[in-house]
Amino acid sequence: MIVNGYIDRKGILTDKYYEDKANGEIKVAEEVADSAASVIEIVDSIYDAKSMQPENARSNNVELQVDEDKLAMPEFKALWSKINAKSVYVVDFDTDELIKKSIESLDRKLRVSKIYFRVETGAMDDIKSKDALMSGASFVKEESASYGVTVTASSNVKYDLIGKLVDETGLTRKAIIAILQGIQPYVFNQFKDNPEEFILKAAALINDQKATAIIEHITYDVLDEHYGMDVFTDPTIKGKLGVNAMKAKKHLYDHIVYDSSNERDFATDLDTNTDVAVYVKLPDGFYISTPVGHYNPDWAIAFYEGNIKHIYFVAETKGSMSSMQLRLIEESKIHCAREHFKAISSGNVVYDVVDSYKSLMEKVMK
Repeated sequence: MIVNGYIDRKGILTDKYYEDKANGEIKVAEEVADSAASVIEIVDSIYDAKSMQPENARSNNVELQVDEDKLAMPEFKALWSKINAKSVYVVDFDTDELIKKSIESLDRKLRVSKIYFRVETGAMDDIKSKDALMSGASFVKEESASYGVTVTASSNVKYDLIGKLVDETGLTRKAIIAILQGIQPYVFNQFKDNPEEFILKAAALINDQKATAIIEHITYDVLDEHYGMDVFTDPTIKGKLGVNAMKAKKHLYDHIVYDSSNERDFATDLDTNTDVAVYVKLPDGFYISTPVGHYNPDWAIAFYEGNIKHIYFVAETKGSMSSMQLRLIEESKIHCAREHFKAISSGNVVYDVVDSYKSLMEKVMK
């Protein structure tokens, strides 16, 4: 938090934190990157005094309402009929090959820090002002020292290493045991130095290898099941005008709740373009099953016929299009989405990743 400039010396969140949060660019530690939203929520509850204040009933809170006229539009009905099919995936990869690559990755990359605590001692001789006291300027540090801590799997806290890795990766106990037996002894011995970090980092590295295997070997088949309109009518979606919500004209709901300034700008362009018939920011209840978790695409868009080559489009908006900046598991979900929409729409619906309305139009124009 300090290195990224998110908190100041008083422990208060900085403007940079709020700017990065609004743009969906908050930087968190790599081992918790897949849980970034939960980490940000915890940070807000600790550092942001406003998050603990009671909600003002007269503020700009809005609850999204489905526009029944748009729900009945022929363009939306046609779009929905092409994307609402559910699918099932099959991954046919060589488990032995996955075990081998996981062992190589852990040997090369798994480095766990030892647990230690730091003690600083000092004195406060003279308090010149409240600000000096609050900032810590009144304290004079005299010395500091670091002390190692010995933590082992046989101490008072019990660690189910194999069971936890099974839960985190979805692999069998047999596969996890083979991986742990295959890594170098000095790599495995890091477990006793910091069990929690060992489990987190080992699971992340194994999941990266699993994600690579999925990209290479996954196929989707269409099911007879379909999503119903209740995915739009049942959930309660709330936002605050001027903060993360705005009024909309062509959205399926009367307002739209956005996650970043990039999403807000994208929605504004959709809402004002004459080629767009109707669009919707897909609710969480609409998702694609993948081996690395549920995937919820961002947008479904129906264009008027005319200048547009691909009338039906499902989009994922990202602040950056660089594949190096997308985590491997996220890339895997996007690949799975492409295979899913190919399977259910026979090419009538295009799914792609875009970073702006301009890049969207480049993909759909004739």
